[in-house]
This record gives sequence, structure tokens and C-alpha cells, in this order.
Amino acid sequence: MAKSLKGSDRPARDQLLRASQSIPLNIAEGKGKGTNADRRRFFEIARGSALECASIQDCLEACEGLAAAQDAQGKAMLTRIVSMLTKLGQRDHEGREHPGPCDSFDNDNDNDNDNDNE
Repeated sequence: MAKSLKGSDRPARDQLLRASQSIPLNIAEGKGKGTNADRRRFFEIARGSALECASIQDCLEACEGLAAAQDAQGKAMLTRIVSMLTKLGQRDHEGREHPGPCDSFDNDNDNDNDNDNE
């Protein structure tokens, strides 16, 4: 969408690029935080960036810099993103993620014949 914006729409294009790039970057940063409050903060920032993208699209459509079909397609995607980020912001993230394939086998390989199967 941003590639199609030229001329007088260039400032909105630059803002749209910054806001849209902020979404996955804040999700990633939030996912790496250790506490629920820190994670929630970054998910809320990402959600705000998604809402900013929607607002930029509103401005572009009002100024005829963006076709109604493009706006509708972008808004549908942003609605899903905002919904996802709203749910992520409400979740408790302190629990451990599901174990991977390496976590599901017995690491007791000391060969001490301690009859673990009994």
C-alpha cells in the first residue's frame, strides 16, 4: 500500500511505514520481556501503532490518496491485528510455553540402573 503513495502523500506514506513497522517490532520486544506488565506495555504500544495505521488510512482516503478498496482491505487486516493485540494484552504470560520436542524425553542418562520404570 505504501509503495503506491507518491507526491503530496509522501509524508503520510513515511508515517504509515513507521507505524506499520512498529507493530511487529513491539510485539517481538514485548514477547522478550520477563513480566506481564512489561509485555502488556509493548503489546499496547503495538496496538496503538495499528490504530495509527488505520487513522492514516482514513486521512489518505479522505484526501483521495487511497482507493476505497485499498482502505477496506487494509482496515480488515488492521482489525484482526488490533483484536489479536487486545487479547495478548489481556493474557497472563508468566506460564511457560508448551514444551518442545527436546523437553519431552528423559534426560536421566547417568546409567545408574536406578529402575526408573518401577
